[in-house]
Amino acid sequence: MSRSFDPSSVLETTIREHIEAVNSLSRELPVLGRISGKIASAVAAGNKVLWFGNGGSAADAQHLAAEFVGRFQRERSPLPSIALTTDTSVLTSIGNDYSFEQIFSRQVEALCRGGDVAVGISTSGNSRNVVLALERANQLGAFTVAFCSIYRGRRRGDQQGGT
Repeated sequence: MSRSFDPSSVLETTIREHIEAVNSLSRELPVLGRISGKIASAVAAGNKVLWFGNGGSAADAQHLAAEFVGRFQRERSPLPSIALTTDTSVLTSIGNDYSFEQIFSRQVEALCRGGDVAVGISTSGNSRNVVLALERANQLGAFTVAFCSIYRGRRRGDQQGGT
């Protein structure tokens, strides 16, 4: 049985979902402003930002870390920022010697100090390795930020895990 595919319907649905997401995000501007202020204060004080996530969230973490060290459009000094997703030797050794759940928390323990910022990105809000790293960063005195979908963690019927 073949399913019919209507590109205009899919496009219209996608655009509506995007508009809904943007409207939802615009309500979060005060929170995002406070987060930005904390990050700016931390890097001005010589602290660093650590970014981490799985899958597409890992790509987001790497992109954001790169923007801090690099720049966009205007010249400025590089900002201390690192994505914990980029060192495959570290990731695989921690995953092998400890567990996949500890790949970020172990790095946070090694690299994070009080005053740093730890940003975990998880679409589901349930990625155990992201949650554990944020908990460890908090214990070390870092300012922690969790970016996730509108579901903000486990929903009824979800299984352990997620990205």
